Amino acid sequence: MALSAPHSETLAAPQPAESRAPASLEEQKHAFLRLVTHELRTPLNSILGFSEIISAELYGPLGAPQYKEYAEIIRGSGQRLLQLVNQVLEIGRLQGLRLDLRPEPVEPLLEEAIAGLGEAFAARRLRSRIIADAPKVAVLADAWGLRTVLTHLIQNAATFSPPGGEVRARILTQGDVVDLYIEDDGEGVEPAELPRLVQPFERGPRAAELRPDGSGLGLTICDLTCNAMGARLSLRSPPGRGLSARVRLQAAP
Repeated sequence: MALSAPHSETLAAPQPAESRAPASLEEQKHAFLRLVTHELRTPLNSILGFSEIISAELYGPLGAPQYKEYAEIIRGSGQRLLQLVNQVLEIGRLQGLRLDLRPEPVEPLLEEAIAGLGEAFAARRLRSRIIADAPKVAVLADAWGLRTVLTHLIQNAATFSPPGGEVRARILTQGDVVDLYIEDDGEGVEPAELPRLVQPFERGPRAAELRPDGSGLGLTICDLTCNAMGARLSLRSPPGRGLSARVRLQAAP
């Protein structure tokens, strides 16, 4: 896929702290999210723990095989709900957040994100490739934030790549800007649908089929995390040529 050269788009500088009144409202929102999350996690941990004990038949056989099957369904549903709770809390935490930025090497974080998704790549017989126009490129970023963004984008690319396809990570530099591209060979998305994909709980046309346990929050978290780092996320999908996600960051001095 041909990539356009970076242009003169500027990156947002971290904003000054908000006034005392909005900060108070923000604190109240975060306190509410923490409370709700705690109240949900406590019973969910019990559901997960006891369903695992039952499905493993630790205290003896259950009798009818359906009981074990039902316990495994309960456990899987509980894990999905816990993941959703964690993602909703993460979105609330990221809104308006500004992360501390330090020089971070890009390729090691890419390699780490790809290695962490080894099972997903193996299941679909996918290949991965990192293409860099300069060795040892570093950007101004938060290590946790950039790792989170790359993991979500690479997981998304792996989900929508055809079996036996390739997920590519490209690193392009121009002056003080570094563009990271994550590309797949899937069917792509209609251009009119792209802005919708970063909205909470919005999913592509085949998302439910290819990843039924997904929540539609991955790209939302990517977008908010990029904003917290003063970076920019953009999506591009030429018809029938897969999806290309670009993260534009400031080059480390």
